[in-house]
Amino acid sequence: MTKVLTFLGIESSCDDTAAAVVRHGPAGAEVLASVVAGQVALHAPFGGVVPEIAARAHAEKLDGCVEEALAQSGLGLGDLDGIAVTAGPGLIGGVMSGVMCARGIAAGAGLPLVGVNHLAGHALTPRLTDGLAFPYLMLLVSGGHCQFLIARGPESFQRLGGTIDDAPGEAFDKTAKLLGLPQPGGPVVEAEAKNGNPKAFPFPRPLLDRPGCDMSFSGLKTALLRARDAEVAAHGGLYRQTRADMCASFQQAVADVLAEKTRRALKTYLEDAPAEPALAVAGGVAANQTIRAKLESVCAEMGVRFTAPPLKLCTDNAAMIAYAGIERFRAGTATAADLVPRPRWPLDATAPTMLGSGKKGAKA
Repeated sequence: MTKVLTFLGIESSCDDTAAAVVRHGPAGAEVLASVVAGQVALHAPFGGVVPEIAARAHAEKLDGCVEEALAQSGLGLGDLDGIAVTAGPGLIGGVMSGVMCARGIAAGAGLPLVGVNHLAGHALTPRLTDGLAFPYLMLLVSGGHCQFLIARGPESFQRLGGTIDDAPGEAFDKTAKLLGLPQPGGPVVEAEAKNGNPKAFPFPRPLLDRPGCDMSFSGLKTALLRARDAEVAAHGGLYRQTRADMCASFQQAVADVLAEKTRRALKTYLEDAPAEPALAVAGGVAANQTIRAKLESVCAEMGVRFTAPPLKLCTDNAAMIAYAGIERFRAGTATAADLVPRPRWPLDATAPTMLGSGKKGAKA
């Protein structure tokens, strides 16, 4: 019989300070509390995340987030079975803040401490929310990362491809900045796109002419910049409808790339003949309705279940870290070496290193 375990999770890899309490037992997993303190207002004047500001904010907010999570769960440190903390990849200052906080709590309470790969937290979230069985295909699509992973077990991930430069979320943020729109760019560009024509601008679909599942979004962003400059030069400014058309055309290009690359990744994944084939999507970009609709269509076409965790568990949070910590703890593979804060930590150590490092964090 599976023993019931209750873990405190701590996440601070980028610009969200988070703490959560998760319980897992024979009946499945339950999120008892989840607290996220964002930093959007702190970074908005700079048009992106400033690592030093983020690290200082984490150091200030971590204790409060932990206290609030414990209060929401109705538990004390004595009721926990362990602590899980993001040890990478991410902005190193933030990762160090979380690790040091977790070390102090674990030492003071005499609890085991498990280091968790931030990407593994995202990749295992479908098991927390939907009880998805291994193996499943995971598309992590966010502001800092974009990868296709076959999740074979809590410690076993095969990367099929990923972005070689900007992640989609980062491209959305940069697009918003280029068009004079506020941050965060993803939801703003999506809102503008609803009033635009997705065929107005023939933006490129990068790397679709090459085999494989790798992606590139930097050139797409550059194409939008040139189109914007051409419109400004021709008309002395950017009309509101033109801006909406640009947003719609950009969004459609991203959706088309992700859909085709997902189709290719699914073909590789299905070669293993999984008993319950499924595609899980996580990350803030998964909330984009145009992109989600394209991915659902691909899954329906190929007879694969589509699932996406609730938005609050798609974006950075500590519930996924607590759950991943429980899975690692049960597997008996957690070691003290995992607690070394690291800016890079690939899930698939056998795959070639991903190129590029964006403002939302290091690629891995």
